[in-house]
Amino acid sequence: MLPSAGQKKNRRDKLVSESSDFPRRAPLMPANESPLRDENIGKRVKLRRLQLGLSQESLARALGVTFEQVQKYETGNDRIEAARLQQIADILKVPVLFFFGGALSGAPDRAGDCNVLDFLDTAYALRLVQAFKRIKGRHIRRSIVELVEQVAESAAARGG
Repeated sequence: MLPSAGQKKNRRDKLVSESSDFPRRAPLMPANESPLRDENIGKRVKLRRLQLGLSQESLARALGVTFEQVQKYETGNDRIEAARLQQIADILKVPVLFFFGGALSGAPDRAGDCNVLDFLDTAYALRLVQAFKRIKGRHIRRSIVELVEQVAESAAARGG
């Protein structure tokens, strides 16, 4: 005679309770405490979108959502589901791991990349990127980068 469902459950509970190494339940994590914040993923979406010169509206069209939804993703107000994140990664031509701290190549990020993300979230950065995009000459772009690097080195040497 086969054991009933109740007998199977009792037997399983007994086995589980006899093993002290086996957790009875998964640990509870408060909903507002994610090990990786939604806003960090959103910042990386924004970073890559800006690198490619895409507007929120163009990304939204490609995703089949409104640009307001893309804004919510980028600010971390709305969590990006796994399938949607894969779709975003495909559109932005990066591996999904990029959104979790990986570099564009899939290699680990440098420590300063968080500062880059914070900087790109400012109005100055957006103005700088938009102006830089309008410059077509490769040599002019290189000269601007070298000028900014020299100014930064000079400022660092003076302590400001």
